[in-house]
Amino acid sequence: MSNRVVVFGEMLWDCLPSGPVAGGAPMNVALNLHQLGLNVRLISAVGEDEDGDRLLEFLSSFGLPLDFIQIKKNHPTSKVLVDDSDPENIKYNILTHVAWDYLEWSEQLSQAVEKADAFVFGTLGVRNPESLKTLLKLLHHKTLRVFDANLRPPFYDFEVIETLLGFADILKINEDELEIFADYFKTEPTISGLCEYLDQHFPMDLICVTRGSKGAVIYQKGKIIEHPGYQVKFQDSIGAGDAFLSGFVKKYLEKSTPEETLDFACKLGGFVATQKGGTPKYTEEEVLRKIK
Repeated sequence: MSNRVVVFGEMLWDCLPSGPVAGGAPMNVALNLHQLGLNVRLISAVGEDEDGDRLLEFLSSFGLPLDFIQIKKNHPTSKVLVDDSDPENIKYNILTHVAWDYLEWSEQLSQAVEKADAFVFGTLGVRNPESLKTLLKLLHHKTLRVFDANLRPPFYDFEVIETLLGFADILKINEDELEIFADYFKTEPTISGLCEYLDQHFPMDLICVTRGSKGAVIYQKGKIIEHPGYQVKFQDSIGAGDAFLSGFVKKYLEKSTPEETLDFACKLGGFVATQKGGTPKYTEEEVLRKIK
């Protein structure tokens, strides 16, 4: 039996100058985990509109189950206006009051999270109180809870983040988010400075800090494990962090060593960075063959 993972949050259209591209970090993570052979469900929502129909068709093209995607009559499918003039510093304008802002709790969702091997969530998907209320109910299950900070200004609130940290078993942040966290918690803006503070104040098993092309670091109970990353022929950064997290979750659930977990996560993130867009189709064998 493959590991079961439930992912919670946004799915949307990134409206690039070149045309719309399906996206949203939770959707990207769900699709990557599905391609890696895990049993995945995505809790999200689309509007009852053409954009929503096309997003559902997109998910179906990967074979991802749609049973936890809610259809909202009164709220449109999400869109993000993207400025990709600088491929390494992409800017997003995320439109508000969209379908996934209003995710509703159900017994079916609760049972799925309870039975899952991991539950992945972030901050953007709970910018609205209704979706936050739903997430908090689901977080009470003792599943492995993976918190991908994925801060998108201005759509985060550190009071909410502190609540979510209280449930998290694993936290994943990037270098920019590390500085934002350090500023809020008044710690040194270093991996050891912030992670030691979080480790003392929240019940987490480990913290993972991604560093773009410079790889990633695991902090676990005072021990720091580093990976330098892989030098690849860069296309764009869309979805690379989501791919990294997917590879990380897969290997963590397989009880791989921290070194093996980081290595595979860096390979998958590097592979997606060589592709256009955040959700290329691939096999695990293809990733391992191309990224060495």
